[in-house]
Amino acid sequence: MNASTAEILTIGDELLRGEIVDSNKAFLSERLLSLDIECHYQTSVRDDPADMIDAFRLAVTRSGVVLVSGGLGPTRDDLTAQVLADTFGRSLQLDEASLETIRSFFASVGREMSENNAKQAYFPDGADVLPNPIGTAPGFAIEEQGALIFCLPGVPRELCLMMDEQVLPRLASRSRGVDHVVRVTLLRTFGVGESSLDADLKDIAAGGDVSLGFRTSFPDNFLRPSARGATVEEAEAKLSELVAAIRDRLGAILYSEDDESMESVAGGLLRDRGKTISVAESCTGGLIAQKITDVAGSSEYFMGGIVAYSDAAKSGILGVEEALLSEHGAVSEPVVRAMAEGVRARFGTDFGVATTGISGPGGGSPEKPVGLVFVALASGDDATHVDSFVFPLDRARHRALTAQLALDWVRRRLAGLELVGPTLMRRSGGSSTPGGAA
Repeated sequence: MNASTAEILTIGDELLRGEIVDSNKAFLSERLLSLDIECHYQTSVRDDPADMIDAFRLAVTRSGVVLVSGGLGPTRDDLTAQVLADTFGRSLQLDEASLETIRSFFASVGREMSENNAKQAYFPDGADVLPNPIGTAPGFAIEEQGALIFCLPGVPRELCLMMDEQVLPRLASRSRGVDHVVRVTLLRTFGVGESSLDADLKDIAAGGDVSLGFRTSFPDNFLRPSARGATVEEAEAKLSELVAAIRDRLGAILYSEDDESMESVAGGLLRDRGKTISVAESCTGGLIAQKITDVAGSSEYFMGGIVAYSDAAKSGILGVEEALLSEHGAVSEPVVRAMAEGVRARFGTDFGVATTGISGPGGGSPEKPVGLVFVALASGDDATHVDSFVFPLDRARHRALTAQLALDWVRRRLAGLELVGPTLMRRSGGSSTPGGAA
C-alpha cells in the first residue's frame, strides 16, 4: 500500500442532505499535504451500516492512509466504531481510561454523564486511542490490510486539534526515512480573477520540484505554492525562491502570506504605524466594521463606525449637507466624500472610510444601475480618495467585494501603494477622483 496516498471519509446524513458545509475534507487534505501525502479520494456516506461497510472496504484497498470524520458521538446514529469493527471482524472493547476521562469531562462542567456517553469509550480490538482534550469523543487508529485508519470526531474544532496533535505526529514518524520532504504555503491575492492570475504566472512553477495551485474564495483568490526537496532545508529554500518570484510578478495584489486576512493585514499596518480608523457605511451595512473587529486587538486602532442607511442619518449624524443629498442623491461621489470626512472628524481618527451604493436586487436606474457603488478614503493631509464601480453581483457578494475593496485601500495607503480598484467583476461606472472639491 502506498503510504503517500490518502482517502477522506466523512460520515453523516446531514452532509448528504446539504444541511451543513463539509469543511473537514478541505482541512484534512491541507494538513496531509504538509507531509507530502496526497488525498486521492474524498467520500461522504450516510449513517447507514451497509454504505459505511462498502466505503471502508474500498478505502483500504486503494489508500495507504484513511481519515474518517464523524460518527463517534453518543447517539444511536453514531455508528463508526461499531461498523468499522464489524467490517474487519474485530470486537468492541471498553477502554476504562477513556470512560473515566469522559466522566471527568462531565464533572468538570457540572453535569452528570448520561449512560449513552459510555458508548464513546468502546473501540475496535487493537485500536490506538486518540485523546480528545476538548470534547467527549475520543478518536482511534487501527491498521488494516496495510492501511492506517484514523477515526476522528466530526466537530471541526475537535477534529482540527486532534489532527494536529494526534494524527500528524503519527504519520510523520511513519514517513521518516523517505527520500524527500514537501513544504507548502498559502498566498492571498485581491483584485484580479483566477484566470488572469494563471496567465500572469504561466511560466512560474511550470514543472520540476515546484508546483502552484489556485483556489477562489470570493472576493479573494488563493495561491498554493509547494516545493519538494531531499531535506527540509532544501524544500524551504525552493519554496522561498518560488514565493519571491510570485511576489515580484504580482506586486501589490499579493497582500498576505500564511493565510492572513485583509482585515488582519490592514489592522497590523494601522497598529504598527500608530494610526486610527473609523467607518461610515451605507450599502455595506456594518460589514467593514465587523471585519475590522474580527481581528483581536482591533480596539487599538478602530475607534468606531456609523451605519448611516437613511438620508436623515447621513445628514444628522455624519453632517452630510442636505443640499448634496438633494442635488446628487445618496449614491454619489459628493455624498460618499462627505461621509468619509464626516466620520473621520466625529471620531477624530487618522482615516475615515465610507461606502454608499445600490446592492440590489432593485433600486437601480439607467443613470445609477444596480451594482453601482462609491467608496471614499479620507486621510487628513492627503486628499480624500473617491472612486465608483459597478459590480454586477448578487447583494451578498456586492457588499463583500465593496468591503474588501475599502480595506484594501487602507492597506495600500499605509503601504504607500497606488489606490486602485479590482478588475474582477467590474463594469464601467465611474472614474477615479482622488482629489478636488466635491
